[in-house]
Amino acid sequence: MAKLKPAADVLASAASVDFSALPEGCIAHILSFTSPQDVCRSASVSTTFRSAADSDALWDRFLPPDYADEISHAVSQLSPPLSSKKQLYLHLCRFPVLIHGGAKSFSLDKKTGKKCYMISPRQLFIVWGDVPRYWRWSSPPEARFGEVAELVSVCWLEIRGKIETEMLSPGTLYAAYLVFKPTTSSYGFQQQPVEVAVGLAGNETLKRTVYLDDVNRDWRQRHPIVHRGFGLLNLGRRGIIGTQVATPREITRNDAPAVDCGHHIPKEREDRWLEVQLGEFFHDGVSGELEISVSEVKGGHWKGGLLIQGIEIRPKGLKT
Repeated sequence: MAKLKPAADVLASAASVDFSALPEGCIAHILSFTSPQDVCRSASVSTTFRSAADSDALWDRFLPPDYADEISHAVSQLSPPLSSKKQLYLHLCRFPVLIHGGAKSFSLDKKTGKKCYMISPRQLFIVWGDVPRYWRWSSPPEARFGEVAELVSVCWLEIRGKIETEMLSPGTLYAAYLVFKPTTSSYGFQQQPVEVAVGLAGNETLKRTVYLDDVNRDWRQRHPIVHRGFGLLNLGRRGIIGTQVATPREITRNDAPAVDCGHHIPKEREDRWLEVQLGEFFHDGVSGELEISVSEVKGGHWKGGLLIQGIEIRPKGLKT
C-alpha cells in the first residue's frame, strides 16, 4: 500500500504548480467558481490569466440566465455597442437599463451578478397621486426615469409597489429601498415615524418604522418642530381636509426614540439621492407577487417637499 504524503508535502506540491501552464479554457472554468471581483484581480497574474479572465464563456456564467430576455425589453439599445460579455456585465452594473416601456429599470449587482430592479414612480400606487393639489410630476435631469413624483402637501401619505418574484434571482436575500430626495421646502417629516412593509401578497407581513428626514438627532433636539395647524386632526374647526386653521400649534418631539443606527434613517447613495430600507425578502424560487408599502396616515398633520425616484429591489446578501 502506498504511503500517504504528509499534508504539508501536499500543500507544498500544490503551491509549486504553475497554473499559468494550464489551458486557457481550464483556467476560465476554475475562475467561474470565484466571484467577478476575484476574476478581475486574477487578470494581473499573467497574460494567460488575463485572456481567461476576459473570455465570454467565463462572464456568461456570471450573467443571469435570462439577461438576454431582460435586455430585449429595453427602451433603447445599449450604447455604445458592447463587444464582450465582460463589457456587458460591467455596463449593466454601472448603467441601469430602462425596460417595459420605462416602467422599471434593470441592472446587476456588481459583486454577485444578481438582478436588481427599480420600480418607476409612475408604476407605483400613490394615494392622490393624480391630484395636482397634492402631488405633481416633474422631470429633473438627474432622475433615472422620465418623471419623478413630487409631494406637494398631504396628510395621508401612502405609496405601494409590487413586482413578480419570478423576475428576481432565486436563492437570494433582497432588500427594498425607497429612493427619494427632499426639496428645499420639505416639512412635516422631522422625527415623524413612517410605517413600511415588504412581503408576498396574501401573506401576513411584518411592519416596521423608518424616518424620511435626513437630519441627525442632535440637530432635532436643538430645533423644536412646528407642525402646520391643519389636517385630519383639525377637521372640527373647518370640516374640510386641507384647510388651514387660524392658529398653528407647536409640537416638540425631543423625546422621540433615537433612530440614528441601523436601517431606520436615510443614507446618501452614489447618485446623490437618498434611500431608506423598507424591509427584506428571501426569494426561494416560489412564484408570487412581492408587495412593498410606505405610509404615514396616523399623525394627521400635513407634510410635503419630497421627490420620489422609485422603489429599488436589490440583493442584500446571499443566504447560506
